[in-house]
Amino acid sequence: MFELLATDSHSRARRGRLHTRRGIVETPVFMPVGTQASVKALDRRELEEMGTQILLGNTYHLSIRPGMEIIQQAGGLHRFMNWNRPILTDSGGFQVFSLGKIRKIREHGVDFRSHLDGSAIFLGPKESMAIQRQLGSDIAMVFDECPPHDAPREDVFRAVKRTLRWAAECREQPRAEGQQVFGIVQGTQLPELRKKCAEELAAMDFDGYAIGGVSVGEPEPEMMRAIEITEPHLPTGKARYAMGLGTPAQLVELVARGVDMFDCVLPTRVARNGTAFTRKGTFAIKGGAVKADFGPIQEGCPCFACRNHTRAYIRHLLNVNEILGLRLVSIHNSHFFLLIMEEIRTHLERGTFAEYRREFAAQYVPTSKVRAARAAAER
Repeated sequence: MFELLATDSHSRARRGRLHTRRGIVETPVFMPVGTQASVKALDRRELEEMGTQILLGNTYHLSIRPGMEIIQQAGGLHRFMNWNRPILTDSGGFQVFSLGKIRKIREHGVDFRSHLDGSAIFLGPKESMAIQRQLGSDIAMVFDECPPHDAPREDVFRAVKRTLRWAAECREQPRAEGQQVFGIVQGTQLPELRKKCAEELAAMDFDGYAIGGVSVGEPEPEMMRAIEITEPHLPTGKARYAMGLGTPAQLVELVARGVDMFDCVLPTRVARNGTAFTRKGTFAIKGGAVKADFGPIQEGCPCFACRNHTRAYIRHLLNVNEILGLRLVSIHNSHFFLLIMEEIRTHLERGTFAEYRREFAAQYVPTSKVRAARAAAER
């Protein structure tokens, strides 16, 4: 059940509360990605201390390794990874897009060749929902087809038609006790197909709705447009989830466009390359500019890394390939994303989200602009 607590008078932003069988999730919320039953480089204690409310897991990957037999013997995904808070599982539908070279789409599902050993795997609505039932996730996603953002219209039409048929099939499958199921809207940049998909999914009365087919290689303006043309057709009283998004600046803007839930691999992925998120944008800690910088990654940040270590020390760890270095940046980045969402919730409650949005945008410099400035300076 989704409870709408407040709305912003200057935008589509919402403050809500998602009730699950393992507790309440305050929204807007960011979900750290635990594809392999682990958020990379972080342990459960760290995730709990930084305020993680809900994690994301992946049907396709977990069904291959460690395999459903092991997870069932453990008593489900929560017990296997010793995580007592809610988990949302992706259906494997994104792998239909990301593993395009090793799969073949059929009317009733998708034939994959395992990315590990080439063995045959079939995943369809029944199979995906059965795996998610066995995983015991609190929120299961329907199995869908995510076409490329630049796919021809006829291909997008077929993908939407398939997504709707598969969603109806997913809707009828058995669930784990208390498990919610979210529908996924596809349609790339085509307003009429996004509208058709959203309205037909809404008629199926899912527990929540995701906006899929975003962050799949399209420019940011197209990604924002896909959200804008989809959101008006989603039920007001259900949670809205933008899949695979985004940077801190994008999260603020997407909240303003009416989205409640997010997930993204960026916090830990870029941390492994020594890149940190701050309120002014990203910067590379490995760079010589912070060699003797004895301040924290972000001044005033309450995360463990910023309270206990300096930029100079973390740079040293990264440059000598000490695992602690990437762990500390992962801790900071993940905490920073969660902190942004906490601030957004507070400002929505106070009615000051519009001011927060303006101030955040004024100080945050997107990575693309940083690169452009550096290139101009080099010329």
